[in-house]
Amino acid sequence: MSIAATEDTAERLARLKQTIEDLLKEAKRRGATAAEASVGSSAGLEVSVRLGEVETVEHTRDNGLGITVYFGNRKGSASTSDLSTGALRDAVKAACAIAEHTQEDPCAHLADAALMAAEIPDLDLYHPWHLGVEDAIEIAAACEDSARGFDPRIVNSEGASLSTHTGIQVYGNSHGFVAGYPTSRHGLSCAVIGQEGESLQRDHWWTSARAAADLDSARMVGERAAERTVARLGSRRIPTCQVPVLFRSEVATGLIRSLVSAIQGGSIYRRTSFLLDHLGERIFPDFVRIHEEPHLPRGLSSAPFDGDGVATRAKDLITDGVLQTYLLDAYSGCRLGMQTTGNAGGVRNLRIGMGEFDRDALLREMGTGLMVTELMGHGVNPVTGDYSRGAAGFWVEGGEIRHPVEEITIAGNLKRMYAGLVAVGNDCDYSGSTRTGSWLIEKMTIAGE
Repeated sequence: MSIAATEDTAERLARLKQTIEDLLKEAKRRGATAAEASVGSSAGLEVSVRLGEVETVEHTRDNGLGITVYFGNRKGSASTSDLSTGALRDAVKAACAIAEHTQEDPCAHLADAALMAAEIPDLDLYHPWHLGVEDAIEIAAACEDSARGFDPRIVNSEGASLSTHTGIQVYGNSHGFVAGYPTSRHGLSCAVIGQEGESLQRDHWWTSARAAADLDSARMVGERAAERTVARLGSRRIPTCQVPVLFRSEVATGLIRSLVSAIQGGSIYRRTSFLLDHLGERIFPDFVRIHEEPHLPRGLSSAPFDGDGVATRAKDLITDGVLQTYLLDAYSGCRLGMQTTGNAGGVRNLRIGMGEFDRDALLREMGTGLMVTELMGHGVNPVTGDYSRGAAGFWVEGGEIRHPVEEITIAGNLKRMYAGLVAVGNDCDYSGSTRTGSWLIEKMTIAGE
């Protein structure tokens, strides 16, 4: 990073911090007993290439600001994308006007001042990629070329896309807390179509990272997309059955997301979660540990503080199969009579303890069953945990893949699926903020022919 770029970033950060301080002063001048605000500024480049031709080149530059004011236990919020002085004053005025007409809520207040992040560690999140349009196009084209040239059965392409973004986010409140930091995120993806006889299939692959140097190569992304597509050719349905199911690693992340949704404070205090009243209870086998690492250097979801200004910290969600915590912000914590867990805005860098089995060993452990590589639809009932999704993947017999499968539905219940987790593999091979190996579930219902 050049010194000039560093100075420019420092200047923008200082300017946005001043914007927050001005907002808080304006809120106080208008009689607010407390206030909080966040402001962000981002810029980016996105290019897409299809069949060797440039489809889109898009430069983005966005600003956004949100202000919440409190008059005792009445609150009002407003937002704007205009960061001019007049627009900021109007936003504060609008928030104050809304607060005048809201009912009192005993939990409408800032997080405890003692919980604010006292230090802002450098998490190595800012690595701008000074990439020209022509260079970006060249990388995307190389990615697509490697996919199209991988196998003669690759007959068409949905294209390859490259994106690079940088941004600065600042949060502050009337406790005197004002802090922010710059971030970057870059990505490359490719999707292609294969044909063999009458069978047409599509698949994709991607890579994402804070620093361009951490991205997989364009060739690797393209070849992986093509390899996955070709493997699906000749897919067919299977008879309805009850068998073990192996969720391949990149698909298994959805099972963790369902867990996160079920233990979020909002779902708990509204009593709309299938894990209601399960705190301290065993919901997985005792070998399972799922933990959050918000201070992971270069982590895709790393953050030194949450959306309430509360310091983030590493913690276990699951230890020895037992649910250790709900995921709370200041408001949901108050509603439940508990303290915030520093999760306003979500979870940051989830990890599950991975076992000794690679993917081949998991297939042998499964014996006969289904390996799921794609899920369709949103068939998860958050209240009951009932789970039903369209799926595609591979039929396995004798621990070996026999043929690809499509047009099926897998069904079960998340509580039983979690309790029936047989093994977690060590085969995590994708980029993402949630990292897990493949999950082998004891038994699920497959609806097929």
